Amino acid sequence: MLSWDQSPSLALMQRERAWVEVNLAAIAHNVRQIRSLLAARTALMAVIKADAYGHGATTIAQTVLQAGATWLGVATIPEGIELREAGIDAPILVLGANHTPEQIRAIAHWQLQPTLCTPRQALNFSETMAELGGYSPLPVHLKLDTGMSRLGTSWEQAAEFVHLVHRLPNLSIASVYSHLATADDPNPAVMNLQQQRFEAAIAQIRATGVTPPRLHLANSAATLADPALHYDLVRVGLAIYGLYPAAHQQGVVDLRPALQVKARVTQVKTISPGTGVSYGHQFVADRELRMAVVGIGYADGVPRNLSNRIHVLVRGQRVPQIGAVTMDQMMIDVSQVPDLQEGDVVTLLGRDGHQWLSADDWAQVLGTISWEILCGFKHRLPRIAVSQSFASRESVQKFK
Repeated sequence: MLSWDQSPSLALMQRERAWVEVNLAAIAHNVRQIRSLLAARTALMAVIKADAYGHGATTIAQTVLQAGATWLGVATIPEGIELREAGIDAPILVLGANHTPEQIRAIAHWQLQPTLCTPRQALNFSETMAELGGYSPLPVHLKLDTGMSRLGTSWEQAAEFVHLVHRLPNLSIASVYSHLATADDPNPAVMNLQQQRFEAAIAQIRATGVTPPRLHLANSAATLADPALHYDLVRVGLAIYGLYPAAHQQGVVDLRPALQVKARVTQVKTISPGTGVSYGHQFVADRELRMAVVGIGYADGVPRNLSNRIHVLVRGQRVPQIGAVTMDQMMIDVSQVPDLQEGDVVTLLGRDGHQWLSADDWAQVLGTISWEILCGFKHRLPRIAVSQSFASRESVQKFK
């Protein structure tokens, strides 16, 4: 992320070109909406890996904790350290696998809680913790593979895995969990099978005399899908940021997208019929048109494959993007906005008047998912926290 202890002039220049706005009120609202689905015994983990899906990890962590989340989830140790250095003391689960002595020492030092996926990892952690000395048993989360076919010990070997860890002197089991592969599918068959396997694994574990203190299975889609999937904790990522994991889940709760992407017009010109625009002349004007250059491009996170395939918002109107998106700039047809001037704001994602463009729109064009779009906006775009509605530019602050 950008450091915000920079000179005002530099911050101004960066904001003048292009920026990302994040509505912290929307984040807090989404947390409260998700909490309304949960039983009192079920905790909410906000997944803020990948710089909080491009929204800014530290500020988002503080916001979600104030709004009712009690756990945080990250993918890597450095992501967890960043939060600890910011003074955040909530429990942090590292969702990725780690096993080297250096990684284990960092986890222990920064009081992070690791995911253990195999007996070998568990033994490595226990041995390293013994060598370190001076630490209480390290809370660890044991991951089972129930059908994602990614990280985790097979659910069929869950009892042996958990029993082994239970006997290790330097580790303390904080939870047993698994991850769903198809929770966003309208057909719940695979999800139901994974839950059945999870339940069978837990029954096997309890038969050995071990009772995990915490069970969790649900991601955003599963949290919205069925309370039976909630268990003791849910791990919610995308929904925190205001997007639905699947179209059929829209309206389950009221989610408000928190991220907007904006840039400024840097030049306006009129081009003649037959004029090619941008690299490769992928667009050739079929009439005289008024064109604007906008100061944002693929180096900022606007995929080049969106060239000639999207619209942006200018003064409450949708206008087409034309020509190849370049590294730092893109062009738009503003023939229907005759009074547009250099310096005017263009909304690539977000709201302008009654018009709205979503990361889902870009994802549909590209044949991908909204998660990828959100995570793609680069750090040279300043993040601006907006405390009011999307339509308001009042009460803004820069954040890391």
